[in-house]
Amino acid sequence: SSLQAMSLTTESKQEVLSNDLSIPDNVEILSSKAIDQLFYMIRSKNTLHADYVFYADRLCRILAEEGLARLNDNKAEEIETPCGKWTGIKPLEASKLCVVSIVRSGDILCDAVMSICRGISVGKVLVQRNEDSADKHCVHYYTKLPKHISSLKVLLVDPMLGTGGSASAVTQILVDHGVQQQNMLFLNVLSCTDGLRVLTNKFPNLRVLTCGVEPELNEHKYLVPGIGDFGDRYYNT
Repeated sequence: SSLQAMSLTTESKQEVLSNDLSIPDNVEILSSKAIDQLFYMIRSKNTLHADYVFYADRLCRILAEEGLARLNDNKAEEIETPCGKWTGIKPLEASKLCVVSIVRSGDILCDAVMSICRGISVGKVLVQRNEDSADKHCVHYYTKLPKHISSLKVLLVDPMLGTGGSASAVTQILVDHGVQQQNMLFLNVLSCTDGLRVLTNKFPNLRVLTCGVEPELNEHKYLVPGIGDFGDRYYNT
């Protein structure tokens, strides 16, 4: 059937990417025709700012829906439709969820999650790579998390994953606050193989959902071919 063909195409693409780029087992690449077309708009250097924001928001909303679905541990149940019976899974209640933004670009994905999950708890963490240090380690500036975050399922959001330093630092902060790795999902628009290996080697039980994986970073730590600076292009800075 056409549905079976679509499923096989998606699995084949994931397998090819995994073989070519050595994608860790706990990383899932979200792929669809819609995502490919939205990427066309936000990857192009000729896309105007207003259009960039419009298409980036559409992509982030798709990613947000899929991320929330993967944190859902509700069981399938039968419901009554106006015309009969149907079995499905109820969305997870917002009271059991938290979205944590790696400021600043993470706020873009955070807004997408908040727009589809009313009442979700929100956390913010600000870390920044120290360009003056030899190892470019991350410096922590600010953390604000819900007091009961250890009992919640957490979406950690940042559109870009380059070296993996910031995501690793913030994941460690969440672990230090009692969040179990298996109750976290790192939600990401675009990543690279090196950063994924850094993150998943340190946190092997952390799941990652990304829309794409690039093979390398350039000398300025931008993904190649990439998007450029996701936040700068979104906020027009």
